[in-house]
Amino acid sequence: MIIDEKRKSGPRRASMEEYLSPQVRDIKPSGIRRFFDLAAGRKDIITLGVGEPDFVTPWHVREACVYALEMGKTQYTSNAGTPELREEIAHYLHRQYEVAYEPGNEVLVTVGGSEAIDLALRALIAPGDEILVPEPCYISYSPITALSGGVPVGVETFAKDQFKLTAESLRAAITPKSKVLILCYPSNPTGGIMTREEWLPIAKVVEEHDLIVISDEIYAELTYGAKHVSFAAMPGMRDRTILVSGFSKAFAMTGWRIGYACGHPELIAAMLKIHQYTVMCASNMAQVAALEALRNGMEEKDRMVESYNQRRRIVVKGFREIGLDCHEPQGAFYAFPSIAGLGMTSEEFATGLLHDQKVAAVPGDVFGLGGEGHLRCSYATSVSLITEAIERIGAYVRKLKGE
Repeated sequence: MIIDEKRKSGPRRASMEEYLSPQVRDIKPSGIRRFFDLAAGRKDIITLGVGEPDFVTPWHVREACVYALEMGKTQYTSNAGTPELREEIAHYLHRQYEVAYEPGNEVLVTVGGSEAIDLALRALIAPGDEILVPEPCYISYSPITALSGGVPVGVETFAKDQFKLTAESLRAAITPKSKVLILCYPSNPTGGIMTREEWLPIAKVVEEHDLIVISDEIYAELTYGAKHVSFAAMPGMRDRTILVSGFSKAFAMTGWRIGYACGHPELIAAMLKIHQYTVMCASNMAQVAALEALRNGMEEKDRMVESYNQRRRIVVKGFREIGLDCHEPQGAFYAFPSIAGLGMTSEEFATGLLHDQKVAAVPGDVFGLGGEGHLRCSYATSVSLITEAIERIGAYVRKLKGE
């Protein structure tokens, strides 16, 4: 055996961390998960932290999966997903949001919406490309961008605008290196939405600056009062947009890990290449369940949305009554109250609230620009727990004010 003397005698790295990729080493752990892990397993803590429905996946959806297992559907599917599910996704998007896709080459079934976002960014980013991210936003966009060699550029949104993206703020953030705009409406963490009239000037900026858009519409079914408007349905935006969504939020299927991406066939083909070399395909049984959810799960979905709407009203009213400003969320299942007048950072407030009142919520600063001074509270939990949590938060606020 030939021994590489240079390798044998070379200096050893001081720690295992030095073997890591710099991009991975520099990424901070999830601020959401940190607070969730602190609360995990403790029955005395009310958690408003993790964005997960408290409903169980509807019975008939679970039954479809069980039957698929009994019938031996345990093999790989097509890399892109089963033809039946892709066709149903296309029908659903056309029926609900008036955007049309060809199931054969414009729809890709993924392992959750998160994989779809990762695939889209990896397919699009060349080193140094700037990715525009309206903030506060879902915490994964910037780390995934960095892992792909891109540069995340935050575009701040504000409570006075109901956390809506404006054409002026977007245009001000664009440079010659800007390539991709990531959108997430309805918004996590703010609950903000965008109307057609508000999308049109954004679409104009996108076209003027030749941007590609990744539109994360995972909360599309969770809107209150106004129907969701897909950015892909805007004039000229269909082929510039990769529409990402999934089944986790609307159908209470977080653990099934089923999502999808739709877009121009050349973009979907590029994403498919990465997908087939990394995960091969989404779970066969989970795809069966997703198909059942789309075909027969709309009534249960509507009942869940109505329940969220009831909780939304309770949360907003509750925060305002205890003296915390809170814009009214129009989508998703999050409230984003302001704690800016209490003389504490979001991190300090959330930490103190957890230890003093046993309520876990997420400090707003983890969501990027504009998040500091806010707290993200998920109302995807029972009315009784929401009511108790508001009372505890109120007690903590009064204590801080010396009342």
